[in-house]
Amino acid sequence: MSSPVSDQCARRGSRRKALSQLANSITGLRFVCAPALLWLAWNGYAVGFLALLGAAFVSDAADGFIARKFRLESELGAKLDSTADWVIYSVIPIAAWWLWPELVRRELFFVALVIVSYTVPVAWGRIKFGVFTSYHTRSVKLAAGLMGFTVIVFFAGGPVWPFRVAAVMCVVAALEEIAITAVLSKQKRDIPSLWHALKEPHR
Repeated sequence: MSSPVSDQCARRGSRRKALSQLANSITGLRFVCAPALLWLAWNGYAVGFLALLGAAFVSDAADGFIARKFRLESELGAKLDSTADWVIYSVIPIAAWWLWPELVRRELFFVALVIVSYTVPVAWGRIKFGVFTSYHTRSVKLAAGLMGFTVIVFFAGGPVWPFRVAAVMCVVAALEEIAITAVLSKQKRDIPSLWHALKEPHR
């Protein structure tokens, strides 16, 4: 016969497992969004594309909030989140070119900055550690939040300068991630900043 304490621990464990699965499922939705975004763009559904893109950005914030709120951070969750982000950011420039080629051509320099900012840190991490890095730095979170908002405003016909600012922030965040990879001797997840990486024991 189980005790009340063991029953409570079991219920707590089940709740944590369910919340962890929920967070990972929300992350997984972004993988489903990627082909759907391409399909909407290819067929010219600009409003539907922007709506689904906004939902993808919201899911990115939601899974991170659940993981942090209930202390459910895990190696699997971090890798899924980073990979899902990379997939979505890879889809955006392709879809944007199909839907708004004139806008992309006009802002090609800043679009290129964004593309470089999410490809180079990933490539550098793969070269050094053989895996996707999952630092989730504060600067990346800030840059991603800005980009998520400003790219929708930009493609919806709003002012372009917020997108340019966000693009520069993406570059700054990418440089920090590159530096973190450079100073670490082995892959680690959830490094808030370069300063924290430098303080890591035996890095």
